[in-house]
Amino acid sequence: MPRRLGYSTFRWRRPASNFTRWRWVPLLALCLTLSACSTLDYYGHLAQGQWQVLRARQPIAALLQDPAVDAGLRQRLALALEARRFASAELALADNRSYRLYADIQRPYVVWNLFVTPELSLSPELHCFPIAGCVAYRGFYSQSRARGAAAVRQLQGFDTYLGGIEAYSTLGWFDDPILNTMLRWSDERLVAVIFHELAHQQLYVANDTAFNESFATFVEREGLRQWRAARGLAPADPQGERQREQFIALVLASRERLAQLYASGLPEQQKRAGKQAEFARLRAEYRALREREWGGVGRYDGWMNAPLNNAKLLPFGLYDRWVEAFARLFEQAEGDWSDFYRRVAILGKLAEVEREQALHCLLQQSPAAREPNSLPTKVYCN
Repeated sequence: MPRRLGYSTFRWRRPASNFTRWRWVPLLALCLTLSACSTLDYYGHLAQGQWQVLRARQPIAALLQDPAVDAGLRQRLALALEARRFASAELALADNRSYRLYADIQRPYVVWNLFVTPELSLSPELHCFPIAGCVAYRGFYSQSRARGAAAVRQLQGFDTYLGGIEAYSTLGWFDDPILNTMLRWSDERLVAVIFHELAHQQLYVANDTAFNESFATFVEREGLRQWRAARGLAPADPQGERQREQFIALVLASRERLAQLYASGLPEQQKRAGKQAEFARLRAEYRALREREWGGVGRYDGWMNAPLNNAKLLPFGLYDRWVEAFARLFEQAEGDWSDFYRRVAILGKLAEVEREQALHCLLQQSPAAREPNSLPTKVYCN
């Protein structure tokens, strides 16, 4: 499931400054990247929501010196600040004010994302913008507003899924804060998300969510590995990651079977019956996996036991599709982060078909075939 938005771009970043220097034009431009709507009322909702986040920000350094601040909060913010310094010093990520600020927005999620699909299709309802390109959801700062929009689409016969989001990046338009919504996470996850979101500030390619999220996920994982090593922490327990991969594989297999069902020439009534049978199969396979591999403990029980539909399956696969390709590109860069980002930027400037071909080729390369000095400006697969 998605845990964040991830917007940013290597062409549209702008230097950090105080909000009082800006007009409403860039704020409305940001709103266009968060989601799409044909009404100014919706844009106004996004502008107001972002403004509420911005005005709640406080410098973390000042909070750490304030004796009135809860000791537990100070500890978490000190960790975030340490991770922020590490990101710039060791991972060559942007050295700006993002994640050096804190904002308590007094709610559990900063944004709710609404995914919509037809009843008998896995094609998402897309929303497109000048900067961010097309995305498969609409974002809302108000849960009630998001629920209302979902209810309208359900009445129109569409499948919907509403996911709460704890953090997002704003393309470098604003200095993104650590949010109270992020502090429910473990220390490790908090550090990882800081790396992930700063990676989105490093690079963003319009209309290619899988590329953007896989890139940020690689930076997150490799950055976290280096963070642990630098702090003398034990390597991550592979059990949790293995369970996550198994669960995602299970959902992706179900989604592929549904795609084949919807593309068949069967009557709609049979497709509807097949859809429900597939969701029953997915639940049964999950229970079997939980008992066989996980000792009967299911970390994804809540997600699986809630109603299933096409829209709920949309986010899967976006964060992981090209992670191994980026890992191999990092090897070609011999672990040099700046060189790695340069190579990724070259990939990002390719046409979509060429970029996907290059990523496939990176996945297919054996370690002996990787040439440290090669750049993926044009890749030919054998």
